[in-house]
Amino acid sequence: MASGRPLRPLPEPKPGDLIEIFRPIYKHWAIYVGDGYVIHLAPPSEFAGAGAASIMSALTDKAIVKKELLCVVAGRDKYQINNKHDDKYTPLPVNKIIQQAESLVGQEVLYRLTSENCEHFVNNLRYGVARSDQVRDALKTIGITGAVGFAALGIVGAMLSKTKNQKQ
Repeated sequence: MASGRPLRPLPEPKPGDLIEIFRPIYKHWAIYVGDGYVIHLAPPSEFAGAGAASIMSALTDKAIVKKELLCVVAGRDKYQINNKHDDKYTPLPVNKIIQQAESLVGQEVLYRLTSENCEHFVNNLRYGVARSDQVRDALKTIGITGAVGFAALGIVGAMLSKTKNQKQ
């Protein structure tokens, strides 16, 4: 307790809660189903502590729906309950969320990093809306970076052209 404040225990998730797990390079998502278990979409290379190796999951087109203990899925990575879209979408009834999630366990499903990833999966279970803010934010960043890059190239090109014209 270096700060002098007592450590706050993590709140106990409730069935139907979305669990955001902070991997080194991205966030993995699961849905809490009770008794310490979560259900999540796991590409073959997804495991706690995989770090950069989990990036290889982007190269696969299949994933397995797994039911595992939250402590096993999270490993040493931090996690939090994050029902971030409750203000935008009405969560489905908990029994429906759990029933749907449980019915998918063990199935091999299509996996696409940009349209059918673990975040799409859990948001679809909780809200009936498949969405991934990670993908949206990454595409926005790439778009902004790309636009800035193209603008910079245009400016450099114009400066070089002006310098060339002045020398002539």
